[in-house]
Amino acid sequence: MGETTLTGRVVSAHGRHYRVAIQPSGETRHCYPRGKRTGIAVGDNVQILPEGQQEGLITEILPRRNLFYRSDAQRSKLFAANIDQLLLVLAAEPVFSDDLLGRALVAAHSADISVVILLNKADLPGTAAARARLAVPESLGTPVLSLSALDYAQVHAQLDALLKNQCTLLLGQSGMGKSTLLNALVPEAQAATQAHSEALGTGRHTTTQTRLHPLPGGGDIIDSPGFQAFGLQHLTPHEIAHGFPEFAPAIEQCRFYNCTHQHEPECGVLAAMASGQISANRHALYMRILAENQAAKRY
Repeated sequence: MGETTLTGRVVSAHGRHYRVAIQPSGETRHCYPRGKRTGIAVGDNVQILPEGQQEGLITEILPRRNLFYRSDAQRSKLFAANIDQLLLVLAAEPVFSDDLLGRALVAAHSADISVVILLNKADLPGTAAARARLAVPESLGTPVLSLSALDYAQVHAQLDALLKNQCTLLLGQSGMGKSTLLNALVPEAQAATQAHSEALGTGRHTTTQTRLHPLPGGGDIIDSPGFQAFGLQHLTPHEIAHGFPEFAPAIEQCRFYNCTHQHEPECGVLAAMASGQISANRHALYMRILAENQAAKRY
């Protein structure tokens, strides 16, 4: 007689421990993967083998629409699977990193995931300068919203329609106010909030696990730990270029079909950069990511 399995959705992850919401009942079970299996993300649809009344063994990950993650030489960090959009939270204080912002955008665009940038703490005096630093991604079609997560009415006025019936990943560097924003959107989440360290100029990690929360108005929001690094070593050179959507029209003008857009003659991307159509800073980020990935393969 064959084993009876259940289908469910991973709603939280902490190490090798997962909470899975069983479909269609919605009951949750504490589950773990079979053997040394890894690579399970919040948002994954999985098959589990029940164990007792409250536990289960994850036996299979069902096909995904997408997977958003970062990777470096040491490990990969899976943020979420099967998401509709990324809500990238920034703030004037602590100062956000242009490099980390750029890398998160490349990761999203390479996986064809739409992005909305949320500039939090809009009441701070440095907000105008922070907004000016977002001119390039905004010019490339990434919406930028400004608000204060402490103003719950403002949060709902700007975000409820955007988040309704969508699966949204909430992502940002530490200290940007993600937990405060989550408290405004899902009061019962009771996310821990903590003021960032002025001495370090950075925030402490207040979220230690990735968790999916149903939104009162429909849809889900996935909260993830803050990050201070964003490697992209899982991307191929073609996927990296795909992560820069402004390159696409220029690539059609490249003389060589296998152009790397670094030094080749008659390269459409280099020509577009020289004429100001492509940001030199964005191309420099493209070069850094390529160089990092090439260096990693040599070791």
